[in-house]
Amino acid sequence: MPTPPTTVPRRRIGTAGPQASVLSLGSWHIYDRMDFHDAVAMVRHAVDRGVNLFDVGVYGAPGQPPVFTDVLFSAVVRAAGVARDAYLLSAKLWLEPYPGQSLKEQLERALLRAGTDRADIAVLGDIRRDDTDLRALAEDLAELERAGLIGCWGVNNWSASAVLAIRGHALRAGSPGPQMAQLKYSPCRRSIPDGAPFAEVFAGGVTLQASDVMEGGILAGKVNPRRQIGRDPGGVRARIQQASGELGDIARELDATPAQLCIAFALTHPAAGNVLFGASSLRQLQENIAALEVLERVGAARLRSLVEPLWADRDVVDPEGP
Repeated sequence: MPTPPTTVPRRRIGTAGPQASVLSLGSWHIYDRMDFHDAVAMVRHAVDRGVNLFDVGVYGAPGQPPVFTDVLFSAVVRAAGVARDAYLLSAKLWLEPYPGQSLKEQLERALLRAGTDRADIAVLGDIRRDDTDLRALAEDLAELERAGLIGCWGVNNWSASAVLAIRGHALRAGSPGPQMAQLKYSPCRRSIPDGAPFAEVFAGGVTLQASDVMEGGILAGKVNPRRQIGRDPGGVRARIQQASGELGDIARELDATPAQLCIAFALTHPAAGNVLFGASSLRQLQENIAALEVLERVGAARLRSLVEPLWADRDVVDPEGP
């Protein structure tokens, strides 16, 4: 008999978050560059295989062309016949306009674009100012939780000390605090998630969401990507471009794709709750889901040993984080 397709397992986010699939489908300029029918088929397949966590956000900036990937997502899930209670929505809240624009106002606008009335997870974007009031943020987030607008919240690329600080403020405000830390994590970027400062964060019950696991496609073989990709902490992208060839060699030895190795590696972290990635075709999604089979076949210890020489930001990036 043929082997049944892999069902994506679920893990709890934090200590007070929902049960979420270990693979999370992102929307970073995805749906606005796909054929609509293909996007519907891809999302339907993801849900049928057990993926229930979808990350959406407004990925534009003042003065830049408008983007609609989150708006399209709302149409895609409806067309795919996915009921709202069948998936978890992770929405971004950006700190640049705060406190001039309240978190509630920003969230309500984001939810309107995504076609829903709540976010199961709200993820706070990078801290870019020294005067960010963490206590006020924690109190505002606690109010959003009490109002039922968010189920829980996390942070994106914060320092370990900032996560611990806002956790203290949140607990005093009656909130469980951050349940998830979204961090760059790949065979080449490891210093922050694998460092001692974040070990303390994870020991407190915060879950790791591994993001940028393929370095904008570079580690998947697209050495010179044409589309916008994330920031380059430590200035190690040239090293990562060089390492992509070695990762490809390892992947071939293991009868896997480089993308599968990146996803599988991220899931070896002891605090990993899920891996966030973008897929722009059904075939790409299917291959990425098969990373779970690669991890089971190769094993975490062997996989981490094989990619150890590719660690590009070792002793370059402060493990405390930005």
